[in-house]
Amino acid sequence: MFDNASVLITGGTGSFGRLFVKTILAHYRPKRLIVFSRDELKQYEMHQEFNAPCMRYFIGDVRDKERLMQAFRGVDYVIHAAALKQVPAAEYNPTECIRTNINGAENVIRAAIDNEVKKVVALSTDKAATPINLYGATKLASDKLFVAANNMVGAEFPRFSVVRYGNVVGSRGSVVPFFKKLVDEGATEIPITDPEMTRFWITLQQGVDLVMNGFARMYGGEIFVPKIPSIRITELAEAMAPGVPHRIIGIRPGEKLHEQMIPIDDAYRTLEFKDHYVIMPTIKFMDTDVRFDKNRLGELGSPVQKGFCYDSGTNPDFMTVDEIRNLNESLTP
Repeated sequence: MFDNASVLITGGTGSFGRLFVKTILAHYRPKRLIVFSRDELKQYEMHQEFNAPCMRYFIGDVRDKERLMQAFRGVDYVIHAAALKQVPAAEYNPTECIRTNINGAENVIRAAIDNEVKKVVALSTDKAATPINLYGATKLASDKLFVAANNMVGAEFPRFSVVRYGNVVGSRGSVVPFFKKLVDEGATEIPITDPEMTRFWITLQQGVDLVMNGFARMYGGEIFVPKIPSIRITELAEAMAPGVPHRIIGIRPGEKLHEQMIPIDDAYRTLEFKDHYVIMPTIKFMDTDVRFDKNRLGELGSPVQKGFCYDSGTNPDFMTVDEIRNLNESLTP
């Protein structure tokens, strides 16, 4: 799909973008692979590692529609990864979060339509399901924008879909590097928000693969959700700092005890596939012949049971302390 194609990723200097670029270069021969982001230093540093002839680096902000219009010219596929993601920062800077995550999403959609991009996949988060913080609320709004964008173009291109997943192991700003820093500094206790807290757990490579598969599977309007394990925060701490006591510090503003990726109210429009779920759109598009239970790869899905809820606390698949430790070690450079 990506051979001889022009591919652009917004927020491309982040953890996801760097691995996505690495994966594309390893398996495909794109005509152009464009990194779009607003941090010139990160682009400079990324260019030292990824400088293939097809690479392009565009400085710009998704808040700036005109710059997006320039960057999207001749682009076939767009991955929208740019976002303000830190929950506490969003609570303290709500307008900035809205401008990037909602207004920026609308700008990406408009630029993709005006430049006749073929397909767009937007990254979402478990915090967009029944959100209690501003970050989750803005990503839910973003998800709705990308799904509804298919109605704006009818049966034409672009097609828009969303990929939603949970906490990424070791991504910047996540708990794993924070715990590792404490361990390296010889901490005598590990701060735990709540001993009952759980989270969905996915590796960065799994996230990249899910997005790449999404391009091949999508008709437009789907929200793709992977089947992934959960972890208990206490067991993550034990895996990283065996025997070190825990100090309970309480849940932070805007934080949940457990995360959801598919709330119970979406069960009626959720299909289960072998390794993922699909939340179907609630609105009808111009292309009414689409059957989401058979994707473009020929994979078959079936409706989930009534009352289904994909919750990190009730997920039947939990990682053990040893499994968490082994995974962390396998991802250590």
